[in-house]
Amino acid sequence: MSDQLIEILYLDDHILAINKPAGLRTIQDGFEPKLAHVRSALEPQFGRLWVVHRLDKETSGVLLLARSAAVHQSLNNQFTNREIKKEYRALCSGNPDRNDWDIELPLRINGDRSHRTIVDIEYGKPAKTGITVIKRFPGGYCLLSAVPGTGYTHQIRAHLAACSLPIIGDPLYQAKPYSAIMTKLEVVSSNRPIQANRLGLHAYEITFFHPVKQQTCHIQAPYPDDFVNLLDQVS
Repeated sequence: MSDQLIEILYLDDHILAINKPAGLRTIQDGFEPKLAHVRSALEPQFGRLWVVHRLDKETSGVLLLARSAAVHQSLNNQFTNREIKKEYRALCSGNPDRNDWDIELPLRINGDRSHRTIVDIEYGKPAKTGITVIKRFPGGYCLLSAVPGTGYTHQIRAHLAACSLPIIGDPLYQAKPYSAIMTKLEVVSSNRPIQANRLGLHAYEITFFHPVKQQTCHIQAPYPDDFVNLLDQVS
């Protein structure tokens, strides 16, 4: 995958923000280092880059990269202190009876043999995801806004599966309704299967404080064509 296929959302001397395509790794694969990843695709054009945060390989959307070690450290500190806000858009199978709610279920990373993040009341770490319905579709599908209050691997995917709202095209996280949520939420199951060629999860917006320009930045990532195709299928 070349840099010509990667949309640049923001660029200055300190920060690069891209609309990462689904299927591109954020970091180098530990077993197959020659496989394409974000830095290998972009550094020939932009020089040395530091990855600030990660998106799953299957997830598209806004991704920040630093262009110096100092900016990288500053942005990392913002993530550590939970000062950076991210909003995702998730296309889900199922239709909830509420327009917004918070998912507060503790999660344990790498919690089973499939290396999934699982709900674990006893040993999991506190995790919160705010959910708002953006649009409902015929056949029992919905487009949700998901705002994670914490930043665990696969957090949104695990939390939505626990609400019986699995993300379309997710091979790992199927509906696994959790009683503490389902006593407060009713979900109508979808009745019209679709063919998904990617995960229906997109990092839509990020808000952070620019450490050099000393101003708050909001960056949005337009839906890529393959995500729009999923929306067309459920419309």
